[in-house]
Amino acid sequence: MDHGGEGRVAAARRTLRAGVDKSRALGHSLARAGPRLEEIQAALLALEAAVRPIRAPHAELAAAGPHIDRAVSPAAAVLKVFDAVHGLEPPLLAPGAAGSGAAGDLPGYLAVLAQLEEAHRFLADNCGLAAQWLADIVEYLGDRDLADQRFLADLGVTLDELRTPPAGDLDGGLLAAALSMLEAEFRRLLADHSAPLAMPQTGAAAGSATPSRVPAVAVHKLTLILDRLVANGRQDSCVASYIDARGGVVSASLRALGLDYLRDPSQDAQALGPALDLWRRHLEFVVRRLLDSERQLCAKVFGQHKDVASACFAEVAAQAGVLDFLRFGRAVADAKKDPIKLQRLLEVFDSLNKLRLDFNRLFGGKACAEIQSQTRDLVKLLIDGAVEIFEELIVQVELQRHMPPPVDGGVPRLVTFVVEYCNRLLGEQYRPVLGQALTIHRSWRKEAFNDRMLVDAVLNIVKALEANFDVWSKAYDNATLSYLFMMNTHWHFFRHLKATKLGEVLGDVWLREHEQYKEYYLSMFIRESWGALSALLNREGLILFSKGRATARDLVKQRLKTFNSSFDEMHRRQSSWVIPDKDLRERTCNLVVQTIVPTYRSYMQNYGPLVEQEGNASKYVRYTVDGLEKMLSALYMPRPRRAGSFQIKHSSGKIASAMTGLHRSASAVK
Repeated sequence: MDHGGEGRVAAARRTLRAGVDKSRALGHSLARAGPRLEEIQAALLALEAAVRPIRAPHAELAAAGPHIDRAVSPAAAVLKVFDAVHGLEPPLLAPGAAGSGAAGDLPGYLAVLAQLEEAHRFLADNCGLAAQWLADIVEYLGDRDLADQRFLADLGVTLDELRTPPAGDLDGGLLAAALSMLEAEFRRLLADHSAPLAMPQTGAAAGSATPSRVPAVAVHKLTLILDRLVANGRQDSCVASYIDARGGVVSASLRALGLDYLRDPSQDAQALGPALDLWRRHLEFVVRRLLDSERQLCAKVFGQHKDVASACFAEVAAQAGVLDFLRFGRAVADAKKDPIKLQRLLEVFDSLNKLRLDFNRLFGGKACAEIQSQTRDLVKLLIDGAVEIFEELIVQVELQRHMPPPVDGGVPRLVTFVVEYCNRLLGEQYRPVLGQALTIHRSWRKEAFNDRMLVDAVLNIVKALEANFDVWSKAYDNATLSYLFMMNTHWHFFRHLKATKLGEVLGDVWLREHEQYKEYYLSMFIRESWGALSALLNREGLILFSKGRATARDLVKQRLKTFNSSFDEMHRRQSSWVIPDKDLRERTCNLVVQTIVPTYRSYMQNYGPLVEQEGNASKYVRYTVDGLEKMLSALYMPRPRRAGSFQIKHSSGKIASAMTGLHRSASAVK
C-alpha cells in the first residue's frame, strides 16, 4: 500500500472531523442566540413604531401640533382645578372647634364651600369636555397613523371613563362630606335652642307678642346653612331635621300644660265647665303664642322657600295637637242636649271666632287642609246646635206649665233658672255671640236677623214663663199657699231682674207690676191666714159678763182653746212652707207677728188672769207672748234642696235627664 495515500486520507479525516465539530459548535451557538434574536426583532418593531412619526411626512406632523395643543389645554385647566379642590380639604374637613369649621366661622366656612361648589360645577361642566377633546385628538392621531395603535387604544378606553365620571369622583367626595358637616351644624343649632315655651300666668296679656325663643344670630346661621343645603339637593334632610327638632319643642310645651282632659271629655254640659275653661285658655296659648312663634321662626329660617316653609310648619302644627283641640270642641257639640249646653256651644264658638284670623293666618295653606276642614265642620255644628237649643227654650218653658208647682210654695226652679239664664244670654258675654250665631244661621237660609229679634225672642221666653204662674197657682188646693207661691214668684222676678240687662229690656213699668203683685198677694196671704186667726181672740160678749167672772172665765177658756188649736194647725202647716228671699221672709214674719202678737198680748193682759190662777191653766195658756213671737219669727225658713234644671223634651217625647226638677222649689236661694 502506498504510504503517501494513507497520509492524505488521515489528513482529510481530521479535517472533516474538525469541520463537524465546528458545525456542531455553531449549531449550539445559533440555538442559544434564537431568543435574543426574537428580542431584537421585537425591539426593532417598537423602534420602527417610535420612529414612524419621524418617518411620517413633515406636513402631517406639523399640522398635528396645534391640534394636540388645543386638546391638552382644557385638560390642563381641569387638572389645575383638581389641584385647587385638593387644597380646600383642610378648611372644609377641619373639626368643629371654636373658630374653625362650620360650628366656628360659619361665613368663612361657607365662603370656602362656595369655592368648592364653583370648582365642582367647573369640573362637572368641563371634565367630560376635556376628555372628549383628548379622545378626538387620539382618534386624529390614529387615523393618520401618527402614533402606536395599541397605545392609542388603551388611551381611548381611559378617556371614555373620564367623559361621564360619578359626581363623587369629581372631588373625591369632599362636597358631600362638607354638606354633611353643615347638616350636623344645622341640627346642633336647632338642638341648642329647643327649650319649651311656658304658658304665661293667668292675667298676663294673652294677645301680647311672643319674643323669639331662637336668637337672631342663630336664625341667620340656620338660614345660611339651609340655603346651601337646599341648593345642593339636601332639602328633604333639612326639613326632616327641622320638623323633628321643632316638633319636639312643641310636644314638650304641650306636655307641660297637662292636656289629658282632651282625651275623654264628659258628655254632661254642666260638668264640661272647668275643662272648657282650660280648653279656651290652652287653645289661645297654643295658637297665638306657641304656633305663631313657630310660624314666624319657620318663615325666617326657610326665607324664600315659602312652599317648603308652609309644609314644614304644617307638620310642626300637627304635633301641636290642634286636631285634638277641635275634637274636644266636637265632643262639646255632641254632649247631651241641655240648656246649659247652649252656653257651652257659644263659649266654644266664641273662642274659635276670636281666633279666626289667627287660624286663617296659620292654617290657610294647602298643607293644613284637614285643620281647615275640621274647623269649618265644628263651627257649623256649634251654630246649628246653639240655634236649635235657643229656639226650643220657649217650647220647653211651655211644657213645664203642666208640671206641679212646689209643694212648699217656693219659687219654682224653672223660674230661678230662666231668669238667670235669660239674663246671661243678654249679658255682655253671650249676647253678641248668640246674635252672631243666629245671624250666620239665618244667612245660610237667606234670611235676615238683627239684635232686636234676639231681644224679642228672649222676651217671649219670659212671657211664656209668666203665663205659667197662673196655671201653677191654680194647681194648689190651699188658697193661702197659692198666695204665698205668687208672692214668692213675683218678688223673685222683681228682685232678680231689677238693674239687669233683661230688666232694662222689660222696662220699669213691667218690673213695678211684679212688685205690686207681690204686695197684693202678701196682703192676701196675711189676711186670709193669720188675720183670720187673730179674729178668734175677740172680746165680744166678755163685757156683758163682766160681773159674772165664772161665765167670763169659761168664755175666755173656750176662745183660748180654739185659738190654740187653730194656731197649732196653722203653724204646723206653714212650717213646711218657705219664703226663699231673706228680706221678704223677714218682712212677712214681722207682719205675721204684728197681726198675732199685739192682739194676743192685749188679750192675755186683760183676760189671762181669769184662767192663770187655776190649776189647769197650762191647758189654755200654752204660749207666752215672747214664745209666740219667736215661733212666728222662725217661720218660712228655706231648706237645702238638690240642684237641677228644667228638662229638655226631645222629639220622641222622652224627657232628657240632663238637668231635672226645675218645677220644684228654689227654696234655698238665700
